[in-house]
Amino acid sequence: MARKDITMTGQEVVAFLDETAILEVATIGSDGWPHLAPMWFVMEDDRIVFRSFTRSQKIVNLQRDPRLTVLAEDGDDYAALRGVMIKAEARLVEDPAYVLAIYGRLAAKYAMVGTEPVELSDEDLEAAFGGFASKNTAVVVEPIKTASWDHRKLGGDY
Repeated sequence: MARKDITMTGQEVVAFLDETAILEVATIGSDGWPHLAPMWFVMEDDRIVFRSFTRSQKIVNLQRDPRLTVLAEDGDDYAALRGVMIKAEARLVEDPAYVLAIYGRLAAKYAMVGTEPVELSDEDLEAAFGGFASKNTAVVVEPIKTASWDHRKLGGDY
């Protein structure tokens, strides 16, 4: 089958990203080498959003050069491989209220407070993460080019 036959539609990409847990984030270090880190993330208006400490290497790299590539993947055997790779520019958001809201959405997706994901009240969100929000930067991934693949579409044919 041709490459286009396994490409995900835009809706399939968003659905895949909604259900994926880990995002590999590659930024460009000052030495020109890629800096790669796994991140938790949420979707916002069909855009990937994650947060990290402002002094983290990935944020320092993005402040200097906003280009990044992100990868989400799934599947343990060839016939089940799925993935989305996005070449993008980072839009950095330092607003503590926005970062705190991202913390809340992350806590609803991941076990950040306790052993299960939870919807936090405003008070609980502030208590858990309010002290960190001003020390973090949110990254909105603005896509430039997206590549996707879903080997399940091959139906066992290679």
